[in-house]
Amino acid sequence: MRNTLLTVTFVALSLAACGGEAAKVDAKKDAKVETKGAVKPDETAAVKPEPEAPAEFAWDLPRGLKAPPVPADNPMTVEKVALGHKLFFDKRLSVDGSRSCYSCHQNELGNADGRARALGPGDKVLARNTPTIWNVAYFAESYWDGRAKGLEKQMLGAWKGGNMGVGEAGLAAKAAEIGGLPEYKEAFKRVFAVQGGEEVKPEQIAAAISAYERTLLCGGTAWDTNSLDEPAKRGWELFRGKAACTGCHTGDNLSDGLYHRVGVAVPVSGDEGDKGRFDASKADEDKFKFRTPTLRNVARTAPYFHDGSEKDLRAVVKLMAAGGNRKVKDLDANLLDRGLSDAEIDDIVAFLRALDCPGKLEVIGDQKVAGIPESAPTGAGGDTPKDAKKAG
Repeated sequence: MRNTLLTVTFVALSLAACGGEAAKVDAKKDAKVETKGAVKPDETAAVKPEPEAPAEFAWDLPRGLKAPPVPADNPMTVEKVALGHKLFFDKRLSVDGSRSCYSCHQNELGNADGRARALGPGDKVLARNTPTIWNVAYFAESYWDGRAKGLEKQMLGAWKGGNMGVGEAGLAAKAAEIGGLPEYKEAFKRVFAVQGGEEVKPEQIAAAISAYERTLLCGGTAWDTNSLDEPAKRGWELFRGKAACTGCHTGDNLSDGLYHRVGVAVPVSGDEGDKGRFDASKADEDKFKFRTPTLRNVARTAPYFHDGSEKDLRAVVKLMAAGGNRKVKDLDANLLDRGLSDAEIDDIVAFLRALDCPGKLEVIGDQKVAGIPESAPTGAGGDTPKDAKKAG
């Protein structure tokens, strides 16, 4: 991906000082007649310039992508994106200063975290795998279960939840703390009109970070540029043909944004385990359904599925091409055994590897975090802790 460029147009403001006419004297009447509105040169008041309008944001989109939707109440500006960029990499947002948003979305790990399940402050192992941050702007609902409508709500959820550990009760104080830092005061004043004596609100920080996240676009891959090699070309034909992968992985983002039951981590009997979409919808038919992930950068974002239970991309393709976990009842109707040969599965994997994102995030500061991507703490590879919070 080409890094999204920010184009700034500055409009110079020119000010004209207006002078009045000198007072005229009527010689016959020997009386002074003052011209209405006259201003003496030495009494000319200084004219304050009007504040500059926010610098216009212009998308420079990577090939293969359209501009993502932007909510009307959080318009994109150059300064807002720049502020969000800094905040995304600021570890002070977390409850203990141990991690930033980037901690779970690192360049070297496909902009995920390389773990089966996310790791929060205090080495708290969370319940779900961390998806890549690329192209999150195209999802109307966030998290594996879609419980957050839009990036702004997702940011607040991750901030107060297990990822950053601040808690609902601590959000306002944490936002005020961040907004009061000298390096941020002027930016919040310009971007959100926060005046002296006012405290920065959590929603303002979430708005800035969300604006930045909307610029994290993965395009310009070998697929987008029509430069697939022969195995990948065969894989693309299988992907949209015999394998019928486009039943769920469709569009520019290779995801329908919907929720499907593929049988991963579903109990053969009983009703235990992570119920996925049901957590948000409370509809029985949504039990054990999870959102279709984007396939962009998929070769770099192992391990896979909502629980990070599979490390090998080829094994994932083989399972899905065979119709999911056939031991589980009521699988998604799109899942059928496609009868693919080993060679055909290899070609599909070659196509998926051609979806690697060519770009990377511009890192600010030291972003090392213990446990990411090192081996998970004891117990992380087993059953999900009962008190584990949802990570994605």
